[in-house]
Amino acid sequence: MQPTRRTFLTAASGLALGTRLAAASTQGANDRIRIGVIGTGGRARGLMGQLKAIRGVELTTLCDVYGPSLARAKEHAPAAAHVADYRRMLDDPAIDAVLIGAPDHWHRTMTIDAVKAGKDVYVEKPISRTIEEGEAMVQAVEASRQVVQTGTQQRSWSHFTLGKELLDSGRLGQTTFVHTYWYQQPGSIASATVDTAGLDWKAWLGPAPARPFDPERLLQWRHFWDYGGGGFTDLLTHWIDVVHWYMEVEAPRSALATGANHLRRSWDAPDTCTASLEFPKDFSTTYIGSFNSRTDDGGLEFRGTEATMKIDRRRLAVYRNDAPYAPGTHAPEPEIYVRGGADGTIAHLQNWVDCMRSRKTPTADIRTGHMAARASHLANIALREKRRVTWDGTAVR
Repeated sequence: MQPTRRTFLTAASGLALGTRLAAASTQGANDRIRIGVIGTGGRARGLMGQLKAIRGVELTTLCDVYGPSLARAKEHAPAAAHVADYRRMLDDPAIDAVLIGAPDHWHRTMTIDAVKAGKDVYVEKPISRTIEEGEAMVQAVEASRQVVQTGTQQRSWSHFTLGKELLDSGRLGQTTFVHTYWYQQPGSIASATVDTAGLDWKAWLGPAPARPFDPERLLQWRHFWDYGGGGFTDLLTHWIDVVHWYMEVEAPRSALATGANHLRRSWDAPDTCTASLEFPKDFSTTYIGSFNSRTDDGGLEFRGTEATMKIDRRRLAVYRNDAPYAPGTHAPEPEIYVRGGADGTIAHLQNWVDCMRSRKTPTADIRTGHMAARASHLANIALREKRRVTWDGTAVR
């Protein structure tokens, strides 16, 4: 497709964002922000690798109850100290903020403890394991003076920001349906080796029920109800946050969900699941997810009366409804096509750092993170109770 002037301008908006980020990173370069990391698994290590590239940031302290994860994290911060109990990190007045990469069942306790100790926080999504946990976190954070960023990084990604601008411009007409999906292929634990001598299993369980060590629960904890919420909280949370943002809503009115374990029978959460969410403002959202193939990955489709917009982490495309289909297809050529820029997590972390300096509200504050997680929790309640549930703004019905 030949690039149009409109396409060129949308691509240029991503370049402008990169320029703004570069300028922001030079502000306060001598004002060091000292960060501790709680839970140093794969996601946290990825965040550490991006944080250390931000000017004025120092990774000073690491905490993990699993030795091998800690050893890999030290590659990103070789001079960092190690504490066995995260609360010792919170007691240290030299630490300004903490990055929480521990499993979901620890998020509530660690976040509330951190803000009460006067630390700013970056907490991964979903912020909570239940709706009630999220409500407690919002109350604690908003009663504090702390800056808390939650890990729905699409809000800082340049082409997702462009998507919001396009929808607000009216280009899609009235959007009545949003389809979301995510397909993944998790690895097998059959050949995985766990260094049990380097693991404090009791500490890892923490507030979860006591049980004998199980390597699958350690390595694939997201799929067990005691620690996570399966595909809905792990993946739908990202996309439903985009839906909330674009459509300017806070919660679905109702949720209906189904799921089954076709391949991963040892998991509590289903390996294949669907959800249907009805929202105010006259639109519906669906989610489809499975853990058997990663083809197509994940994305969203906003279908309006004038055009459809498809967006994922690699591209944005807008298709006019009145355009003729391309030969041999059931879709027209896109009117707008933009490739995604740099990983939005980089800008998301930069926004957190900038807000720690300015004391402004970050892009994905605690209430935003709670609303996204809450929608996924509603889908899980519908799934587990095998019924349509409604949300009246205060309680599940």
